Amino acid sequence: MEVEPFTVSLSSPLETAAGRIDTREGFLVYIDYQGAKGVGEATPLPGWTESKEECRTALGRAAEIAEELDWGIALRKTDAPAARHGISLALAEARARASEQPLYRYLDGDRLVTSVPVNATIGDQSPAATADAAERAVEDGFGALKCKVGARPLSEDVDRLRAVRERVGDGVELRADANGAWSPERAREAVEAFAAFDVSYVEQPLPAGDLRGHAALRGGPVDIALDEALTEHSVADVLAADAADVLVVKPMVVGGPDRAHDVATTASEAGVDPVVSTTVDAVVARTGAVHVAASVPDVRACGLATGSLLAKDLSADPAPVSDGSIEVPQGKGLGLPDRPPR
Repeated sequence: MEVEPFTVSLSSPLETAAGRIDTREGFLVYIDYQGAKGVGEATPLPGWTESKEECRTALGRAAEIAEELDWGIALRKTDAPAARHGISLALAEARARASEQPLYRYLDGDRLVTSVPVNATIGDQSPAATADAAERAVEDGFGALKCKVGARPLSEDVDRLRAVRERVGDGVELRADANGAWSPERAREAVEAFAAFDVSYVEQPLPAGDLRGHAALRGGPVDIALDEALTEHSVADVLAADAADVLVVKPMVVGGPDRAHDVATTASEAGVDPVVSTTVDAVVARTGAVHVAASVPDVRACGLATGSLLAKDLSADPAPVSDGSIEVPQGKGLGLPDRPPR
């Protein structure tokens, strides 16, 4: 295994209730496995995954275990999710390349999937700026918009969502993402207020640990989606608690494309809609997430249109966004047009 550090900057900072994101630092992971080569990406995001240094250490430990034993045991012994994601993605890509399949078909059968619907993400801005960004996204073909909320007083977020709905009209799906910012009382107020703007779901209104609180919010006029909750709870715990109508699955957070596919499948079979999303990753992990989404039948609009947030990526993008959908690469493995530099 070879590990190459990298840093990519966002073209402009992404403001969320959980903080500001302006750069992403991680590692490209290269593995030769049974005669095939695979590349993965480990891009930790503290608060969601381990730290960068913990990721580096976990990757080194996994390489030692694999050299002494094998990669299967190394994966089982790697608890750091971003590190495990990098290794798992590299191994999955190598296996898919060896079988001459795109990664999504390696993950789940022989269905041909050429594109996946995606949402646009609108950061925390003034009502007028939020409406302007929403209008631009709709003009670019997006039929679903996710607005970041929770970083300012609720009354201001209400004004922002009102401005968006008035600007884009009734034919656009509107989602709100609070990143766990609210108390149960404030979350209840938000759900009731957002219903007036036909918000389809509110993502992570309460802190990640509060499954009971999220379950109590369900059944109202706006669905409840969980995202950060998967950093603290298994999908089995979330489903047992009846805590979600929608589950946002980030492969980097759950530990790899294999686990992300399993989580999405388990949720779907339980009647909870999975939505696959990134943690604002570079091209390798982002393309891996596109393949995970393509492996989920009838998936809802996913949070994969994040490549445009980067000022410069590691490689050409094999999964361009057009008219509210992202193209699914059909080449072997990830289908990257050129290998990221090592």
